[in-house]
Amino acid sequence: MTADRVPLVDVPAQEAIRTIHVACGETVPIHLWEDRTRGEQWVPSYDPTELMLVEDEFLRTTSNNAVDAGRRTFVFQTVRPGAYQVEFHKRLAWKFTAEDRRVFRILVDLPSQSHR
Repeated sequence: MTADRVPLVDVPAQEAIRTIHVACGETVPIHLWEDRTRGEQWVPSYDPTELMLVEDEFLRTTSNNAVDAGRRTFVFQTVRPGAYQVEFHKRLAWKFTAEDRRVFRILVDLPSQSHR
């Protein structure tokens, strides 16, 4: 892994970058809460030459009311060893700026070097 492959991002001190270690070829599921009643939608930003988005699923919570909230799961397939970053922005359809942000650093090792 080379450090120059990880793009530098401006992450405020109160925000933590979550680090995930996986072996090359494994999938990486990332779960985020989404309230579609408010118009929330998580939008991922990543380099598709480094990671492939293979699944994007929304699981609505069981409720007796009209609330449309639940867990959104993004599953990425690792392609080759290295250090990669996925940044999620919580968007609202009626706002120009993101409501929230989550940053994940994915460290992909050769299968025998996995830290899982």
